[in-house]
Amino acid sequence: MPREKSEFDSKLVDLARVTRVSAGGRRFRFRAVVIAGDRKSRVGVGVAKGADVAKAMEKATRRAVKNLVTVPMAQDTIPHEVEATFGASHVLLKPQKKGRGLVAGGVMRIIAEKAGLKNISAKTISKSRNKLNNALATLKALQKLRAQGKETAPQPLQESDAAKEEHADA
Repeated sequence: MPREKSEFDSKLVDLARVTRVSAGGRRFRFRAVVIAGDRKSRVGVGVAKGADVAKAMEKATRRAVKNLVTVPMAQDTIPHEVEATFGASHVLLKPQKKGRGLVAGGVMRIIAEKAGLKNISAKTISKSRNKLNNALATLKALQKLRAQGKETAPQPLQESDAAKEEHADA
């Protein structure tokens, strides 16, 4: 029975051979980092290990689809500027005007493409070249986004606001 085509598009971004040393010698496995998205505002990152490359990729793809994040979008871009860190990786995402295009490099570009973002500027502020941490920092930044028009938690009163309310009551 042929498998049906998934609605998610996935891409392998990092593949590493990892080693576990035991009394019997070294055991090699493969770690795969996969980014999956539907190009309609949902994207996820999956990390998995397997005895061979194919198994690691398959497991990572399943985990990426399982850990999807919905990105609030405003006309093919993000609603506001956002920053996030993960480990030593520090990323900055900025919205762009229509027609500006996707200005991003490395893993951030792949994540933006898989999420369906067409006009965005993304920058790695740190000097970290670790693809996994950069991907997770970008995902963390996208999770921080709030859609325009949605109510956020009320802000605590500032001293000047409290003073104004006291004078209004008097």
